[in-house]
Amino acid sequence: MSRFKCFNFAIAGVVLAGAATLVVGDARERYMQWDVHAKDRPQPPVVDPGHAGTQEKTGKPPSDAIVLFDGTETDELNTNWTINDAGELVISRGGCVTDKSFGDIQLHVEWMVPENQAKASGQRRGNSGIFIMGKYEIQILDNKDNQTYPDGMAGSIYGQFPPLVNAGRGIGQWQSYDIIFRRPHFNEDGSVKKPARVTILHNGVLVQDNQELMGPTAHKRRTSYKAHPDKLPIKFQNHGQIVHYRNMWVRELEPRDD
Repeated sequence: MSRFKCFNFAIAGVVLAGAATLVVGDARERYMQWDVHAKDRPQPPVVDPGHAGTQEKTGKPPSDAIVLFDGTETDELNTNWTINDAGELVISRGGCVTDKSFGDIQLHVEWMVPENQAKASGQRRGNSGIFIMGKYEIQILDNKDNQTYPDGMAGSIYGQFPPLVNAGRGIGQWQSYDIIFRRPHFNEDGSVKKPARVTILHNGVLVQDNQELMGPTAHKRRTSYKAHPDKLPIKFQNHGQIVHYRNMWVRELEPRDD
């Protein structure tokens, strides 16, 4: 390889490193620009998800997936939630946590807020959440015609980043999340070597694009990272409202160094 090409690659590496720094800086700037759960934060634009995220029960999960719930049993979950006659897992008593622990994952979940909650509003209309590693919440809520603070609506990284768009369906309709999560990495002294990142498709529409998380999610406060194990269980939240779940599966992903 010529010295000229080597020089160009070296410059490209510097440029890419600089771009990565800008991305991280931009995320933190957007994070700090608004108070947590600021009601005057701009609402994401509304989009129609079309036929993405089918209303019918989907087919078989990938062959390498761990099936968390397929409509018949909850062997992979530690929960007292009820399975109804339609083969749906319905929030009832206590929480719901995976038996296994996970780090980097692809997670598919379908959920529905029943029509009997239509009179509720704000954070009371079908509030639940998916806590990846038990710490990083992806909000579940009916927001088709139900406005709330943007960093607490469906598709948000709770208390941190609103979804890019509001891709929610109406109440009583099934919705889907496809989540790619990359766990945080820590140095030996407990400091952050690499923050967690998440990509989310809501009803087939991109709502979080490899978004860096600023730390564990929380209500009305900011947090910072504290070193924790490389793998932890996934928690599905009982917030005191009824939400139905189905077709829940997870794939473990190979760790990435970049």
